Amino acid sequence: MTATSWAPGVTIRRREVLHGELWMDHPVSVVADDGEVFAVLLEPGSEFTFHDHPFGPHPWGAHAAWGGRQVLQIHRVGELYSVWKFFDEGGEFLHWYVNFESAVVRDLAGFDTNDYGLDLLVHPDGHREWKDVEDLHWQRAEGRITVETVSAVLEAASGVIDLLDADDLWWARFDDFAPTRVGQV
Repeated sequence: MTATSWAPGVTIRRREVLHGELWMDHPVSVVADDGEVFAVLLEPGSEFTFHDHPFGPHPWGAHAAWGGRQVLQIHRVGELYSVWKFFDEGGEFLHWYVNFESAVVRDLAGFDTNDYGLDLLVHPDGHREWKDVEDLHWQRAEGRITVETVSAVLEAASGVIDLLDADDLWWARFDDFAPTRVGQV
């Protein structure tokens, strides 16, 4: 393990950082980490901490905590996206979700990223559904991201489609993971 790898079961912080300033953070639990790919579990009730920021309140500022379902968030060093695996209340797989975001920056306490808004929902039957496409334009217009970032995100999105079409999924090692079966990865 590298100095910034974490042991399974450790709680770390997922931090959203915009233009070098912390905007929001919350705890997640490490499921697996090989130094290149790491996965964390976001649990319902994970409390959000919001920080004053020049861009004003964080978009999730009205929420005190994650109110959604359990989510396995899988990150690979250098990628402009993470792959999220959503589960129902019983821990059964619902769908995959590709979250386009800045490449993670890791340290001993957790990791930094920044959500770009664009998302791709991948249903169990393989059907794909783009979400929040307009967020790229809105974030550029607001000064949160640059035109270059928009281009990089669209290139990353094209790469994800290529991976899906080729069934060459670097996150496939988590296909059988379920929160009720921790330790299977």
